Amino acid sequence: MGVTGRAVGIDFGTTNSAIAVTDAGEAPRLAGFPSRDGPTETFRSILYFERDADGRAPHASAGPRAIEGYLEPQDEGRLVQSLKSFLASRLFSQTSVLGSTYRLEALIALILRELREGAERQFGPLGERIVVGRPVHFANAQGPDDESLALERLRAAFHNAGFADVVFELEPVAAAYFYESSLDHDELIAIADFGGGTSDFSLLRVGPGRRAAGTSEGAVLGTSGVAVAGDCFDGAIVREVVAPALGLGAWVRSPFGRILRVPEWIYAHLQRWNHLSFLKSGKTLRILYDLRREAIEPEPLEALLHVVENDLGFQMYRAVQGAKFELSGADDTEFSFRAGPVEITRSVARSDFEAWIAPELAEIEACLDSLLASSGVAASDVDRVFLTGGSSFVPAVRGLFAARFGADKLRSGSELTSVASGLALRARELSV
Repeated sequence: MGVTGRAVGIDFGTTNSAIAVTDAGEAPRLAGFPSRDGPTETFRSILYFERDADGRAPHASAGPRAIEGYLEPQDEGRLVQSLKSFLASRLFSQTSVLGSTYRLEALIALILRELREGAERQFGPLGERIVVGRPVHFANAQGPDDESLALERLRAAFHNAGFADVVFELEPVAAAYFYESSLDHDELIAIADFGGGTSDFSLLRVGPGRRAAGTSEGAVLGTSGVAVAGDCFDGAIVREVVAPALGLGAWVRSPFGRILRVPEWIYAHLQRWNHLSFLKSGKTLRILYDLRREAIEPEPLEALLHVVENDLGFQMYRAVQGAKFELSGADDTEFSFRAGPVEITRSVARSDFEAWIAPELAEIEACLDSLLASSGVAASDVDRVFLTGGSSFVPAVRGLFAARFGADKLRSGSELTSVASGLALRARELSV
């Protein structure tokens, strides 16, 4: 049973997680976590493994502590991130980390335990019941069986973290609960929740009328989602700015005397930072050494090897995300990534970035239009559109919704924590 009068919601995200509690009808409160940059209400969904002092079993830290451990000089360590994106994948059931084997559920549970411990230091015991967000469609899910597998794995991870009673709620519906909490009138709203791995959309009726009914039944008119979100936007910058400086398009000599391009599959891994560590396998490193040796111009391959061997994915993507953030408020920015022999600087225009992500924007638009059509709702009938999640800051994304619904209908706020707060409100409703 949960703590009397306490309702708890957790938004476990691909990139960031958050936890909120509400006690005895109070407004949700977000847990805060110390970090080297100051207190934060978002908990990075990452793990860092390093060996214990005895050199045997690896020790794991999560969230801000994982980042701090990773950035400290060390002999050997491994950063693990974006685990949520593998939940529906049957190709990933377990992995070896510094000689120890971990199932996917166990890795996620390590993050959840540290997230829980940090919240309990602030709020006291959380109890065993939790309402957890889930996307409309999990990344990499090919059908209902994969969706069920993802939920089964996620439930097992929460059980391992001490939550015996787990209730799932759609993330865009949770965002609607957050938006609704301040309404004094009824509205028909569209919710757009942009995560790291998926973008999810819902059409709902919210307001005092629904709250008086005490249930969300009948309030949700439709939901939809697409596996396109922040990671894809980051990947576009990697593809267009970073990868060419690390050898994409470079020429190498083959054993048969032919001149060939460096294989593009290497840079497909580079575009998804949760795949970057795959390049550090012994087999792939041998391929990279061979390519560097036979390259017409070896310097870009030397830079790529430095990034892979030193596990610099986090630093690289921090530079990528910094540029993306700058482009949300400026017409252009200077991308800069420097690490040892690697030095990549380039001016990036917002117009170029928007052209690079045009295919992903088209997928989002098609998903949104399909939702409106399947729900029998015209864009003009929607009273408000609530945008949440990191990529809701991207002007091209906001522009898409402004064009469809009208700029005056767009609302946003608490973009990285609204889902967690809404989940806590949903948990309170379920406890009544």
